[in-house]
Amino acid sequence: MRMFVATSPAATCSLAAAIAALLQPGDFIALQGELGAGKTTFAQGLARGLGVPAGIPVTSPTYTLLNIYQTPMPLYHFDLYRLAGDDDAIAAGFDEYFAGNGICLVEWPERLESLLPPSRLEILLEYHDDETRRIELRPFGDRFLRLVAALPADELIFGK
Repeated sequence: MRMFVATSPAATCSLAAAIAALLQPGDFIALQGELGAGKTTFAQGLARGLGVPAGIPVTSPTYTLLNIYQTPMPLYHFDLYRLAGDDDAIAAGFDEYFAGNGICLVEWPERLESLLPPSRLEILLEYHDDETRRIELRPFGDRFLRLVAALPADELIFGK
């Protein structure tokens, strides 16, 4: 586990972009946090870090459930808030993306049960105050242990 403190939305995006630079096809990121905790801001930073142009809006797919951003490694951004469990995800065909060649960024991953891959990066965003967020990275599997260890020190990202 590794913890960062983001003192602004730009700092959250900066951390997400640093993570994006280390991602590989097939990686799965489980993004957790209360409504308004910064999940969409994190998704925007990750998308920009993967090469989604600034002119393309990156929004949470609350009603569409999935947004696809075409980059050299496609970004599949899921919002599973409205799903009841694995059966809903399978019925929507989402499990095919989870084993695909893109990056899966999944908001509300707790809606999944057996479909959560054993190798993944869980990211928990929590309010500290109006601008500041506590961001906890929980790696599962050797690949993500190495990824988290490779991130720069938080002072370099956030200018503490």
